[in-house]
Amino acid sequence: MPSRGRHQSTSKECKETIRKIESLDGVVAVIIGMSYGGKSLGKGKNTGSIRIQRKLSGGLKAVTQTEKGLQELFIRTESGTEDAISEAVKGWP
Repeated sequence: MPSRGRHQSTSKECKETIRKIESLDGVVAVIIGMSYGGKSLGKGKNTGSIRIQRKLSGGLKAVTQTEKGLQELFIRTESGTEDAISEAVKGWP
C-alpha cells in the first residue's frame, strides 16, 4: 500500500509516453512510481520527456517530466532487451 499523500498518477503527456514505451518490443510493463513536485529534467525538456537513469535487475529505472515535477517509472523488460529499449527512448521529447 502506498504511503499516504504520495501520488501514483501522472499527466496526459506522460501517459502518452508510457503508452509508447509499452508498445516497444521487449517491454513487459511500465510501473508508475512516486512523483516529486518542483523537480526538473533540465532546460529544454518538455512535459512527457523521459530519461533512463540506470539498468536494474529485470528492467530500467527512469523518470519522466510532468507538469509539476518528476514521475518515477520502472520499465519491466525481457532479459537482454534493456540496451535496445534504452536507445529507443533516448531521442523522445
